[in-house]
Amino acid sequence: MTTSDSGPGITSLIRAGEQTAYISLDLAHVPAGEVVHLEPGRERVLVMLSGKVRVVSGERELGVAGGRDDVFDGPADAVYLPPSAPASLTGVAGGTMGCRIAVAGAEMGALQGGEARIIAARAQVEGVAGRDLWQRNVRTILGPDDAASRLIVGETIHPVAGTWSSFPPHRHDREADDEVRLEEVYYYRVQPAEGFGVQVRYDTETGAQEARMVRDGDAAAITSGFHPVAAAPGYRLYYLWIMAGEGRAVRPYIDPRYRWLL
Repeated sequence: MTTSDSGPGITSLIRAGEQTAYISLDLAHVPAGEVVHLEPGRERVLVMLSGKVRVVSGERELGVAGGRDDVFDGPADAVYLPPSAPASLTGVAGGTMGCRIAVAGAEMGALQGGEARIIAARAQVEGVAGRDLWQRNVRTILGPDDAASRLIVGETIHPVAGTWSSFPPHRHDREADDEVRLEEVYYYRVQPAEGFGVQVRYDTETGAQEARMVRDGDAAAITSGFHPVAAAPGYRLYYLWIMAGEGRAVRPYIDPRYRWLL
């Protein structure tokens, strides 16, 4: 089934079938009192970047989701929608960016997914990964053990400017005993907004390697290789990460040369 979403401000950043096989990423801007409609046809997780919306799925009102003015403030509610669920989002209040939502989507998988629901900020799993200059805060919004079809979604925040994350480098683009194939999309925010980060990608099998500057509001599709990230000195980095594949297990493969840093 195809989708036909509508409303005052939906911007497509990643399209399934183009940059990725499964994952799509849209940004929705919902001014107070305005409505965005999301049609059924794909699984979705709505991550509240700022502001609040009232969420209705079919005939069922899920409630008001929100909780922060900015992604660096702390956690916020999210909304899970299975592939069969439509939704109407009515803007309630805006944060520093207005009411803005990252709409992570995936083509329907073998599992039907759970019911439409708000994922409260307090129910999300937060932890600290790494140490020293590669320490970061990781927040899992929809984990591999949660009821869903394909999507696995979370956030990574650099609490200190000029640090690294997704380090030691890992990959998850092959099926093996110690690895599960999952494509991934990153959506970046930078504080202050004029700064930048660097997305490194390399593949030890093909020899491919690249380093790409990422700015506030950029998105990237990661379909192969190792992919560490660095923030420029003086700037904090946030990225929403969205994974999807044929299954929902997560087994990243760490580059053996850097495992001593674990």
